[in-house]
Amino acid sequence: MKNLLAGLLTAICITAIGTAQAAAPRAYIVSPQDGDTVTSPVTVVFGLEGFGVAPAGTVKEKTGHHHLIIDAPLPDLTQPIPADDHYRHFGGGQTQTTVELPPGRHTLQLLLGDHAHIPHDPPVTSDVVTITVR
Repeated sequence: MKNLLAGLLTAICITAIGTAQAAAPRAYIVSPQDGDTVTSPVTVVFGLEGFGVAPAGTVKEKTGHHHLIIDAPLPDLTQPIPADDHYRHFGGGQTQTTVELPPGRHTLQLLLGDHAHIPHDPPVTSDVVTITVR
């Protein structure tokens, strides 16, 4: 009986840990995929799990809007995300975009920002996707 109870408690703990890990929000790039060779203009489709998409200025827990980072590192995660050719803002709540990129190798990454363009804590990011434009 004691072993059965210990086994049951272990199973419950493992399930709880798995559920907590599965609940962590994540951004991802649906397309293009890592390693793809594409032509310009490039359509980038954004994905998000565990949070909702809301326009900039919308103050609502567990929501944010996408920022596409092109050929640049993550910015300072304690400050508003810069807005320039490397850090593209989608404050309208857009979930895809089309970008002109010159031929060559490029990196893409998503970073979710809150109502004021500040990354969440912990940050909600995608993996870096590397593509080649012909």
